[in-house]
This record gives sequence, C-alpha cells and structure tokens, in this order.
Amino acid sequence: MTAAMHDATDVWRGPEDELLEAFLALDTPQGFKAELIEGEIVVTPPPDGDHETAIGRIVKQVFQQCTEDFDFGPGKGLVVPSGRFIPDGTFVLPDAMAGKGSWSTPDGVVMTVEVTSTNPAKDRGAKRRGYAAAGIPLYLLVDRKAGQVVLHSHPEGGDYTATTSVPFGDPLLLPKPFGFELATDRLG
Repeated sequence: MTAAMHDATDVWRGPEDELLEAFLALDTPQGFKAELIEGEIVVTPPPDGDHETAIGRIVKQVFQQCTEDFDFGPGKGLVVPSGRFIPDGTFVLPDAMAGKGSWSTPDGVVMTVEVTSTNPAKDRGAKRRGYAAAGIPLYLLVDRKAGQVVLHSHPEGGDYTATTSVPFGDPLLLPKPFGFELATDRLG
C-alpha cells in the first residue's frame, strides 16, 4: 500500500474522534471521575466531605419541599455538544434515566448541580456553556470559592441568558418546576 492509499475509515477520522476513543478507554482509579470538557480530558479526585454534604442538603430540600416528582442521579454521565460531563447531581423527570447506559443525552434533565472543588473555572465557564448548549433548563452552581450559590436559567445560543446569585445564607428561589426557596446557609 502506498502513502496515498489508506483505509477509507481514516478519511473520516479526525483528532476529536481519537480523543474521544482515548477518553472512553480510560481506566480511572476508584472514586475519581474523568470528563471530556471542551476537548480536554479532566480527571478529578474524589470529593471532600463538605462537597458531598452540600449535594446531600440540596437533594434533601428538593425532595422535602418540591411538589413535583423527580429522580436524582449522582454522577450520571451526560453527552453534551462540548464533551462528556458528569455533574455532581442531576434532577430528571421520572424514569428519564431508566434503561440508559453510562453516557446518555440529557433528555428529561431538568437541573444539573455542581459544587466547586479542584477546578472552579470549569464549573463556572465550560460546564455552564455545555449544559446550556445541551438545552438543560437549570444549572445550579454552589461556588464555595466565591461564597455564593448561582442559578443559571433560560438556555439560548450556547449559554444561559439569566443568572441569579446569592451569598451563602440568603435563600435562592428555584423556579418551576421546583417552585421553592432553597436554603443556602449550610451549603458553604
């Protein structure tokens, strides 16, 4: 075979395909999570106790105060236009995750939740844009470094068009379908 001749499948393969294959073949250590964020493989160590406590407190409030029925997924892999993200938490319509594999499109996702840890810039920027581009209605960010809770809503054109932030301690109104004030005093 000459240099000009090659397998037809090589013609359609680009660097993005090779990166995705490498990403999907990763064998991360137990407890670590690997994400593909805007063309970069990001491996994150297991979260600390304050991180997990914040997630638990949000989930508890949603299930105690919300009149709508949701399922919750901690660590559900989502395929979004700019990569493969694993939110700290995902609220979905009932049964939206049932029968799905490790990675799925965000059909039925109502809100993703992130709590900042080792790389807050990714949560504030790349993940915000990725969730918006995927059409996820709400993105809740507990920004421990900034001391605030931020709610992004109304995805349009690859970003959210509305943002509400409150310092830890002030309540944050979660709009419908949640429809209650989230207590933030114990999230930081």
